[in-house]
Amino acid sequence: MSGVEGYMYPNEITLYWSVLIVLYPYITGLVAGAFILASLERVFRVEAVKPTYRLALLTALAFLLVAPLPLVLHLGHPFRSPEMYFTPHDTSAMAMFGYVYMWYLMAVLVFEIWLDYRRDIVLLSQSSKGMLRLIYQVMTLGSSNISERSLVIDEKVGWIVTLIGIPSAFLLHGYVGFIFGSIKANPWWSSPLMPVVFIFSAMVSGIAGVMLLYMALTKLRKEKIDMHCVDTIAMYMFYIFIIDFSLEMLDLIHRIYEADESFRSLNFMAHTKLFFSQIVLQILIGTLVPLLLLFLTQVVKFTEVVRKRIYVLCGSLILISVLAMRWNVVIGGQLFSKSFLGYTTYKMALVTREGLLVSIALTILPLFFLWALVKLLPPWPEKSADQAVAAD
Repeated sequence: MSGVEGYMYPNEITLYWSVLIVLYPYITGLVAGAFILASLERVFRVEAVKPTYRLALLTALAFLLVAPLPLVLHLGHPFRSPEMYFTPHDTSAMAMFGYVYMWYLMAVLVFEIWLDYRRDIVLLSQSSKGMLRLIYQVMTLGSSNISERSLVIDEKVGWIVTLIGIPSAFLLHGYVGFIFGSIKANPWWSSPLMPVVFIFSAMVSGIAGVMLLYMALTKLRKEKIDMHCVDTIAMYMFYIFIIDFSLEMLDLIHRIYEADESFRSLNFMAHTKLFFSQIVLQILIGTLVPLLLLFLTQVVKFTEVVRKRIYVLCGSLILISVLAMRWNVVIGGQLFSKSFLGYTTYKMALVTREGLLVSIALTILPLFFLWALVKLLPPWPEKSADQAVAAD
């Protein structure tokens, strides 16, 4: 039983949204951020980030495949989840996720990856052998025309799909913030800035995640890291992080200035139960430290080795900060009573369906999907289909 202080309504003693609901917006945020990074090269023609373009797309797909699992595991009857597709309810914000998810997965992300890799898939279907050859032949979808004209059409259509994908990525993750922000009964969530904060924090975490993956995988392949690419990614990450932090501070200042009847409870939570996760972990360690370090990289000429270490540290701290923010919103918003007279605690189990081990497994699972995708569709230039055919 959770520890209770003061007066709470009976239905508020148990926290119904567990750590799995923390993971859900965190994973979808990584998807949106990775796609935004890919769009920098495809739509906005930022050539410096081109080495991470395909990796960003595959990363977005790997995490998107896992994104619904926290929700499905949280359901009391998970096998009934497909019913929302067949019995739609237009007033349910949560049911909308199914349609947004399928639109973004099939009509945007998978289609863009297929268009970008279509030439390579056709060549690999001709050079591969055995089961792998059959897989690539299926992936061609019967389209084996890789003439110059068809590739130009692929490029134009891919640009349009990416352009459509940018607001789709915002919709995919922004609606998560909308769900929290529209629950007016809870003062912690009831803010019109909540969807916007979720979007910008998603962009920061996704960009940081792809940057770390690019640096780690390049190191494992014993190749040289493109520092111009990493420096450019860090620059965009720094600017977006400033906007994200400014929005969060704007929301905080507004709450302090307004000081309504809920302010006393929120202030108490920030100084007690959420002091470490919000003040120390999210703001001080996860936000101010990366912002300071990234600022120094923009004004001081550090060596490559020093910049690499700073980027790895900043990227890791940003991922922790965004996860802490999700924790503070989801869990923190349930720790105080709507009466503002009582408080409860959340005790995370270890091996239950919504416990720590399952959460860790769901966090790691996208990396296995990414490994399989990278093996199937190599994002590295030196692993192109042309060389595969030449080797054959």
